[in-house]
This record gives sequence, C-alpha cells and structure tokens, in this order.
Amino acid sequence: MAALSELTRTLISAHLEVFVENLVNDYRNRAVEPMVTPAGYLSRTDAKGSLKPFHAAIVPSEVLRISAFERGLVTRLGSSLEQCALLIARQRYPEAQRGYELSGDISTNALAEIDRQLDAFERVNSDGKRRPALNDMVDAVLRVNSGGPTAERRKKVDLFLRSSSGSEYYFEMKSPKPNKDQCARITQGILQVHALRQQARPKVRSYLAFPYNPYGNSRADYNWSYPKNYLPFDEAVLVGDEFWTLLGGPGAYEELLEIYHYVGRVKGKFIAEALAFGN
Repeated sequence: MAALSELTRTLISAHLEVFVENLVNDYRNRAVEPMVTPAGYLSRTDAKGSLKPFHAAIVPSEVLRISAFERGLVTRLGSSLEQCALLIARQRYPEAQRGYELSGDISTNALAEIDRQLDAFERVNSDGKRRPALNDMVDAVLRVNSGGPTAERRKKVDLFLRSSSGSEYYFEMKSPKPNKDQCARITQGILQVHALRQQARPKVRSYLAFPYNPYGNSRADYNWSYPKNYLPFDEAVLVGDEFWTLLGGPGAYEELLEIYHYVGRVKGKFIAEALAFGN
C-alpha cells in the first residue's frame, strides 16, 4: 500500500512545478555578461562583490547562469521540503502547521537552568565523558519552571503536528551539515519548547530533522560530527527516512523522491532551454 494518497501526490507535484517555474523565471533573464576581452572585464566594478574573472574567462555565460540557478535551488529547497512535509503530514495528523510560533512565560530560573544544561552538555563532550540524557535535561528545566520572576519567550518552529491522541511534535528542518553554533542553538530551542509547554516527553517531542542523509540511506551512515557531538543526537535528531516515515509512514521518503524525479523529468527541457537561451 502506498504511503502517499493520490491527492497528496497531486498537491506535491503541483507545488513542485510552480516552485521550479518560479525559480527558473527568477534566473532565466538574469544578466550574466560574458567576458569579451580580459581588459574589458577587469575594468568593471561590482558593489555586491560578484566579479569572478577566471570563471568568466573559461566558462560560457549560459553555463554560469545555470550554475547560479543551482545555487539558488540549494538556498530555496528548504522551503519546498517544508511544504512537502506539511502536505504529507496532513494525511495522518489532524493538526499540521508550518512556521508555528510558541510564546509564553518561562521562569528566569528555568532559563538559567537551560544555560547550565547547555554548558554542561558541551563540557562533557570536551572531557570525553558520557553526555546527559535529553529526558534528564528536560526534567531539570521543568523542575524549576514555576514560581518566581518570569520572562516572555517566543520560539518558532518549521513544522508543528498534533496527533489524534494529543501528542505534540515540533520540528526544525535543517540541511544535514549544521555547524557547532547551530547545534547549540537547536539544543537550546528543544529545551525552550518543553519549558514553554511545561511538558516532558513523550507528550511533547521536539526534533531536529534532516530531510536527507548525505552519507547514505541509513542512520548508521550519517557521519557529520557536530550534530553527533553537540546535540542529543540519538533522542532528538531524525535523519532522512526516519523523518519522512514519522510524517507519512513507511515508504513516504522514496515516494516523495519519485515525485521530485517525475517533476524533474517533466520540467528538465524547460529548465535547460530557459536558462541557456533565456526563453
């Protein structure tokens, strides 16, 4: 049995076709001035700092435009994947929202405890000791999250889901090679979600989700060091298929990729002609 319904497939395909067309239209008429002569190119100035004399000298301007399109695709792909995640999740979850914002008061004691937990987590990694479990970190924050002065906090997540049983899921979707500082901020955000909701797992679950795994298809293949060292990786990070399965069930990841592949085949000639010839 397919994980994705025909309606969901149709909605995703339509979204991707519009996504590709809009991206191509942004780049199809973008001026990429060829290098007529080296002296002429070297006489130019560019306030954005985008001059690349050696690129322009050896690569045709049409290819440079296609290269710029590819970089733009990488930048905007996250938004497309968020929309696909939303469409897939709506099949199984009665409530699903993108760009969901939590807001409320957190005790100043709990905020200080979040900072202590982050410091301890990083210090343990530096010392090579065993890291604290995420549940223990959450419990430590919740124990002091009542009474005394408070401070208002807002936390925005890329995707929010509520199951039919009332369980809540909060996802930040990121590219699969975050740096150390990003990992620290994500761990902080995970703890803030629990403080704002004043709930521990499994009632509330906050995750970092990687839409794909650049090292292979299994979790064991993933080998980027920062998330493994500076996040509660085993408890709060979903990699590739794990994320899409949670949203849509087994097979959702491969079926989504098949839709991307189909749209790529349908739009391939349009992309090449529009970018190479500007028509």
